[in-house]
Amino acid sequence: MVDIHAFSRLLSTGMNTSPSIFPPDYHSHTWLCKHAYGEPSDYAAAATAAGLPEIACTDHCPTPIGFAPEVRMEPHEFDLYRDWVMKARAEHGIDILFGVEADYHDGCEEYLEPFLKEQPLDIVLGSVHYLAYDPDGQPPVKGLWETDDAEGNWKKYLDRVARMTDTGLYDVAGHLDLPKRFGGRPDPGLIDELMPPVMQRIANAGMAVEINTSGFRHLPGEQYPSLQILNMASELEIPVTFGSDAHTPTNVGQYFEEAVILARRAGYTHYLQFKERQGTPAPLP
Repeated sequence: MVDIHAFSRLLSTGMNTSPSIFPPDYHSHTWLCKHAYGEPSDYAAAATAAGLPEIACTDHCPTPIGFAPEVRMEPHEFDLYRDWVMKARAEHGIDILFGVEADYHDGCEEYLEPFLKEQPLDIVLGSVHYLAYDPDGQPPVKGLWETDDAEGNWKKYLDRVARMTDTGLYDVAGHLDLPKRFGGRPDPGLIDELMPPVMQRIANAGMAVEINTSGFRHLPGEQYPSLQILNMASELEIPVTFGSDAHTPTNVGQYFEEAVILARRAGYTHYLQFKERQGTPAPLP
């Protein structure tokens, strides 16, 4: 978490820190999530080759209630995941953060809050992937791509994002406008209507917003979130992080040059660097 007002004060001091070639990549997955490839050591090697100052391993957090088990590690595999990250730290000269991407869904606080407190995590990404999920095996209702009610689903999605921020469990809001991945882009006027209260709650929670470059690999052909939303974040002095959402080591650091340019267009001069769940501003390249 970060104090937004402290972030603003730090930016005004004119810090003289030499930036790296690119910002860190704070979003990557391993084969434990059942839809990615590679282990933390592979991602660390890719980050080194790409000239990144550090990388975060943020595989999908396990759940004890069977929530979307087809896209995350099993609870008994988490120790292996942690050991992989620690081993990679010992073997590579690059900083490797230990993190998770934790889905928000109704009732997740009951198990997620104690779990996150028990782990020596550096960063927790908060994401909404489902509008509804039936653990008894019915197909999940994912959003815009499964219904013609695009506006209604955007409202449901953003309502869940807002409730996610209110839990106080997360450090970074991941891929904020994810539903556009499958089409059904909302009218910019709808975003102007729906997004400001959500962004204010992100600011109130002391969270950062992720500039996720995986959208360049997907149908949107642009980062998550849009420049329209990044401008809102900048106006509220919400810090940003960068993530490739890598599902294979070859994705690490992809499109970061474009992402940095977009961040600067939105008025950013710094990004947030994490360690032990504390954010510190660092200058953009």
